Amino acid sequence: MTNFKIGDKAVVPTLGVGVVRDIITKHVDGAGYQMYVIAILDKALTYEVPLDQVDAKGVREPIPLEAVERVYDVLRDRTRPRDKQTWNRRYREYLAKIKTGDPLEVAGVLRDLALLRADKQLSFGERRMYDQAHALIVQELAVAKDADEQVINAEIEALFQPSTAS
Repeated sequence: MTNFKIGDKAVVPTLGVGVVRDIITKHVDGAGYQMYVIAILDKALTYEVPLDQVDAKGVREPIPLEAVERVYDVLRDRTRPRDKQTWNRRYREYLAKIKTGDPLEVAGVLRDLALLRADKQLSFGERRMYDQAHALIVQELAVAKDADEQVINAEIEALFQPSTAS
């Protein structure tokens, strides 16, 4: 079971990186539940999760610095064949990957949509999903590398420039 202390950073699937602001007890139907209160960075949002459900909800520590290069490897990978399925199926598949909270899965979604964006204009739904995957990856890599999000954003965008994407 993952244990956080107040002030620790935590990744919440689909929401991004947050900081554990408090550990509170909530009473529901006469039972007391200890909860982490996580303030999501870059959003005016807090997320509460019972201590005993942290792992089931996919809340985890940010990736370690040693794992960052694997995320970049996924973003650089151009060996995957183009996805020929309909947008509805692709959307469901990508959404499931984002919901896992696994940075390698989210990076795969970002890569696939960035490559699709190079071929055609993304639809509104595709663009929203691209933006969500992009924000999640940028946030987590910035925390892992202790770098500014703008620097990480520039690195990722450079990976998808026509001169570097082959």
